Amino acid sequence: MTKLVNHWIDGTRTGAVAAPGGGADIFNPATGEVAGQVVLATVEEVDAAVAAAARAFPAWRDMSLTKRTQILFRFRELLDRHRDDVAALISAEHGKVHSDALGEVARGLEVVEFACGIPHLLKGGFSENVSTRVDSYSIRQPLGVVAGIAPFNFPAMVPMWMFPIAIACGNTFVLKPSERDPSASLLIAELWQRAGLPDGVFNVVQGDKVAVDRLLAHPEVKAVSFVGSTPIARYVYETGTAHGKRVQALGGAKNHMLVLPDADLDLVADSAVSAGFGSAGERCMAISVVLAVDPVGDELVEKIVSRVRKLVIGPGDDPTSEMGPLVTAAHRDKVASYLEIGVQEGAKIVVDGRETPVTGGRGSGFWIGPTVLDHVPPGSRVHREEIFGPVLSIVRVRSYEEGMELINSGEYGNGTAIFTNDGGAARRFQNEVEVGMIGINVPIPVPMAYYSFGGWKDSLFGDTHVHGTEGVHFYTRGKVVTSRWLDPSHGGINLGFPTNA
Repeated sequence: MTKLVNHWIDGTRTGAVAAPGGGADIFNPATGEVAGQVVLATVEEVDAAVAAAARAFPAWRDMSLTKRTQILFRFRELLDRHRDDVAALISAEHGKVHSDALGEVARGLEVVEFACGIPHLLKGGFSENVSTRVDSYSIRQPLGVVAGIAPFNFPAMVPMWMFPIAIACGNTFVLKPSERDPSASLLIAELWQRAGLPDGVFNVVQGDKVAVDRLLAHPEVKAVSFVGSTPIARYVYETGTAHGKRVQALGGAKNHMLVLPDADLDLVADSAVSAGFGSAGERCMAISVVLAVDPVGDELVEKIVSRVRKLVIGPGDDPTSEMGPLVTAAHRDKVASYLEIGVQEGAKIVVDGRETPVTGGRGSGFWIGPTVLDHVPPGSRVHREEIFGPVLSIVRVRSYEEGMELINSGEYGNGTAIFTNDGGAARRFQNEVEVGMIGINVPIPVPMAYYSFGGWKDSLFGDTHVHGTEGVHFYTRGKVVTSRWLDPSHGGINLGFPTNA
């Protein structure tokens, strides 16, 4: 029987039968076979989820921080205990290898652990006697019902950038996962329930643009978090803010690694391969462009190619696999099309992923192996556009300044890295580069949970990054209270107002 993935609303699975035209196929990317169907939410089902969250909000908001934190700790323990189960669902529907999926769950767990410190994170300030017997203090309060719209590439980690902090702050949450790999969201919902989270505080609506548009327009939804491509991020931001919502919308990326001549080239090659081809390059923090400063280009390319040819490509559930397939046939074909575009623009294919052998046979899976393009012309489409697949472009540059200009002139500003043994050059780089997250001899500079994640330029729409203290501020709003309590010993204070005789 075909697996059916449905919604989680008010503590129960709903939408058990997919209406005609109301479902979408879920594929096994390794075989190309249909593995199940996901129910796509109607406007009425989205409304039901929001209504459940709205009903649950007052009691959850007023629950003590101690009790909220106890539930978060129990959820953390359950998620840790079931990390293999979550990772298996991710591998089956996304295609990434199990070790990558486990890493994804681990990074999500870090945000849960950060959210467990919410009593400290929500502490306000207090100033005594700002005027005679007058005190002022600040407090932060939850917004109400908030929503998260997650991408296909990290079906567990990205939602966990959002909902642990939102829920810890006292909000209730509606998650709209990607319809391509929706199953992990339901297991997470069940773990929340087992942890003691009241019904309605965490809800899941599967769906497509119908569900997204309703969440963006629903008057009860106070804030929306989104991660995805830049065109959709812009749409979510403009639509959500037009409906009066607070929005953080993280978009695409084209991340560069600048390699100076004094860098350790073995470290650079290892880093470029792991950062370029981990999770099949389907991540917004992938390094997709290596800027090799003369004269290191030839030696570096040789080292990268020797490592790429040793990678084992195979199904995500095979423990020997180091890289899996892409998520859909259409995405595989789009990524493959960039190889011909690169050649037409003057690049040289030194490793062709279309010819990569696959462990266990190619079958009808959505396969393309690691690809290396050398001598990519600066400003070409392959250099500028987000490919979102296992394609690493090598651009030769003559100097630090030329490399910096290429990074800063791009439309994206998500992540970047420099590899050098020169501390002065590294310090100059972090000061001059117009990018939100920077690695120094670190290939993927994803911040720890207690810092915030987000880029610049067309990689972020909105003013607030996700998780960390900025995440706490996004899911709360501040109040400042000025209070005077009269001293009962003298019957009050004469404020000088006129009185009737």
